[in-house]
Amino acid sequence: MQVLAIEHGPLSLAEALIRCPSVTPQEAGALDLLERVLGGQGFACTRLPFGDSATESVDNLFARFGAEGPHLCFAGHTDVVPPGDEAHWRHSPFAAAIEDGRLYGRGAVDMKGAVACFVSAALNYIRDKGDHSAGSISLLITGDEEGPAVNGTIKVLEWMSGNGQIPDHALVGEPTNPSALGQEIKIGRRGSLTGRLTVIGRQGHVAYPALARNPITGLLRALAAVIDEPLDDGTPHFEPSNIEVTTVDVANPAENVIPARASARFNVRYNDRFEADGLRALIAERIGQALAGTGLSHDLGFTNSSAAFLTEPGPLAECMLGAVRDVTGAEARLTTSGGTSDARFIKDHCPVIEFGLVNATIHQVDENTTLADLERLSEIYRRFIARYFETFD
Repeated sequence: MQVLAIEHGPLSLAEALIRCPSVTPQEAGALDLLERVLGGQGFACTRLPFGDSATESVDNLFARFGAEGPHLCFAGHTDVVPPGDEAHWRHSPFAAAIEDGRLYGRGAVDMKGAVACFVSAALNYIRDKGDHSAGSISLLITGDEEGPAVNGTIKVLEWMSGNGQIPDHALVGEPTNPSALGQEIKIGRRGSLTGRLTVIGRQGHVAYPALARNPITGLLRALAAVIDEPLDDGTPHFEPSNIEVTTVDVANPAENVIPARASARFNVRYNDRFEADGLRALIAERIGQALAGTGLSHDLGFTNSSAAFLTEPGPLAECMLGAVRDVTGAEARLTTSGGTSDARFIKDHCPVIEFGLVNATIHQVDENTTLADLERLSEIYRRFIARYFETFD
């Protein structure tokens, strides 16, 4: 690796990225900015737009410094969720305002802040190592993480696989810490399974229930059967699997009519005790038993958004644990809680962990991070990179 001049700190990069109003799937200059910064410092940059007539086009960026292994990839996204009513924001969501030691703006935490911190950390590491030639650092930056996630990381990984660019290990910069930097490192994620249940009965007058079959009663019975008995007690690295009902719909405008059908949706966040097929079968069995003998029929469908996965604790996690300890003095917990992330796609290609900023304000009005956390996260990433190459070189 050649010596590089460093001019871009995490704060200035984060400010510049936030000022790009890159609401999914708009690129809005965010990837242009990263390509200029990284390309100007010796990274080989490839823009990867994907999309067709059926889906909106999404722009992505892959940038790599070095050609040899080991290959460490930082994965992140520059797209953000909509800001909502901007009148409710303390500062304009794309102004990158600083007040009382905090940087405000959509994406400050999720996750333009972390992207800025990693870019700064990587450039600092490359500068400090001088002529060190072993190993390479890359960034996989998508514009489709907050959207359908069909033309982003999945497609970039396919391109990487076809072009000999799959990394040995990956770090995703999603915000992982509940209230203070250094609390949690994600070493896996729960799976996400959505169920759609419709119970079909017979419409009738409420005064003559014997002539009707009430699907609402059956739906309540079926949902109780799904929810009341726990799925499991958890596993060594995962919390117990959990089911939450998200909608109940009858669409019945009349108070004196028993409706013909009633529907509900529910979501299961499941641990590594289950695979999707087995979980679907278990839920279907519970519903079938609950409705047996009622005279009601039902329709049940599922969508599996992601499978549970675990990156076993080992040298990769130890590199991050040590870096966090060096900078914050904290002993981070290795966890698998929270929602899904693009790590669910990366884990099919290489081991992956996640670490980023404090997630208390993500997707909220006045999303913000402290300036101190930006500096500390960049230093954590720099030390992680150093530890990584010391461990795997």
